[in-house]
Amino acid sequence: MANTNDKSPSFKMQKTYFVTQITLRILAISVTMAAAWLMISNKETTVVYGIQADARYSYSPAFKFFAFANIIALAFSVLSVILIFVLGKMAVDPICFYYFFLHDLTIALLLLAGCAAGTSVAYVGKYGNNHIGWMAICDHFAKFCNRTQAAFILSYLGFAFYLILTLISAKKLQHLQD
Repeated sequence: MANTNDKSPSFKMQKTYFVTQITLRILAISVTMAAAWLMISNKETTVVYGIQADARYSYSPAFKFFAFANIIALAFSVLSVILIFVLGKMAVDPICFYYFFLHDLTIALLLLAGCAAGTSVAYVGKYGNNHIGWMAICDHFAKFCNRTQAAFILSYLGFAFYLILTLISAKKLQHLQD
């Protein structure tokens, strides 16, 4: 007869947790890779008021931070998937869940910081700032702005995946502590 007071998670719950972790991390890998690629390969040359002008992500420190935040998130996401497979075969250890919680929280915050920095510059590029004389550039660099916007959408999606992973890890830790 099975003991109903047993606190070890059932096999089905473990499998669901494992599949959810892998799925969300693979989705995070996909969107951060796409966001980084879109940003790094993003450039456009056009003529503005008779002068040839370039728009590149590397001209803005905020856009560089955004691109590198996505690259770092991508690298650590790949590493975390490998660790999930390695540690998934081992016994359930609360310290592993704690480390994954810290990892997921750190990556989520890194992505959020990159998105926030880049979004603020992109906003000025799209709408300008009449109070200090900055004109909007998206009228002249539509392709550049559209690709940048797509990169931000993907990166915010990566942030959402990592936020969900953080919440799942926190819930798992809470469940193990009870």
